[in-house]
Amino acid sequence: MTDTDALAPDAEYAVVIPTLGRPSLRTCLHALAEAAGPGPVRVVLVDDRPDRSRTFLTADVPPSLRLRTLVVPGGARGPAAARNLGWRAAGDVPWIVFLDDDVVPGPTWADDLTLDLAAATDRTAGITARIEVPLPPDRRPTDWERNTAGLATAHWITADMAYRRAALVAVGGFDERFRRAFREDADLALRLLDAGWTLTGGRRTTTHPVRPAGRWISVRLQAGNADDVLMTRLHGRHWWRRAEASRGRLPVHLAVTGAGVTALGCALLGRHRPAAACAAAWLTGTAEFALARILPGPRTRDEVLTMALTSVLVPPAATWHWLRGQLAHRTARPHTPFATGEPAPAPRPAVRERLRS
Repeated sequence: MTDTDALAPDAEYAVVIPTLGRPSLRTCLHALAEAAGPGPVRVVLVDDRPDRSRTFLTADVPPSLRLRTLVVPGGARGPAAARNLGWRAAGDVPWIVFLDDDVVPGPTWADDLTLDLAAATDRTAGITARIEVPLPPDRRPTDWERNTAGLATAHWITADMAYRRAALVAVGGFDERFRRAFREDADLALRLLDAGWTLTGGRRTTTHPVRPAGRWISVRLQAGNADDVLMTRLHGRHWWRRAEASRGRLPVHLAVTGAGVTALGCALLGRHRPAAACAAAWLTGTAEFALARILPGPRTRDEVLTMALTSVLVPPAATWHWLRGQLAHRTARPHTPFATGEPAPAPRPAVRERLRS
């Protein structure tokens, strides 16, 4: 990475990385430092760990980036809030590039980013990178690997997304009601498009490895159904089409869960024939879901067991989080940009951690 003097003033950029201090952060930062091309004016690490008494994050920063790296204490309120803290702490720089802490910028990333920014028009708010997800070459991918591979075709994901700072100011940044790394990127993109900005794809390439995940990851991911309810409240019923997002299987999950609950209720009331019919519907729906996940995968013993167990749990989990979202977001109103006159919250001070040699 070369000196920032090679950048035109309107192409200067800062990199913002929210992090939980995962080991992948070191890989990300070293790839950033080694990428060919003009480097960032500033690197802002938002330390979003609940317990910040552990190792200093700057221990992961390569020497070439240390003098321009700031660490901002986050509040463990999720990536949307962390990114807002980061871009506000980055200073008055024209472009903010958001990276996740588990991505690996490509070897020509900085050069390609410079070309991306040079091609932007005055109304270009954001430029996404090309995301590559490496999958095993010698076997079929697991359900979790296929899920991660979907990032390669997702629109406007903040795994690597450059945003014009003026556009972030205009719409008030990320909506901090999105507490997970899910839908906060689509929400911001739709608000920018509604405000008359444009979004485009870039030429730079970033790799997003499949991180390790436990057996129950698919069940935990169902919490995103509550965020989908918030998206519907904010952007209407057809936001899926505008964001080019997958609708998912929620309607089927609701039907399967309803059949299971009805079967149990009928059995308790002694209505055996309706109970048997609803139980058959639940079993059919659950088996179809399990097979839809098993057949494209490696079909190993562990994968089949995982799919069988989680296919029973995912529909009720999705239903629970959808109902929770209906309650939590029943009065949700559109995000109000601070640029309209509402004062922005005072940003937390940027802290430069003492660097270790």
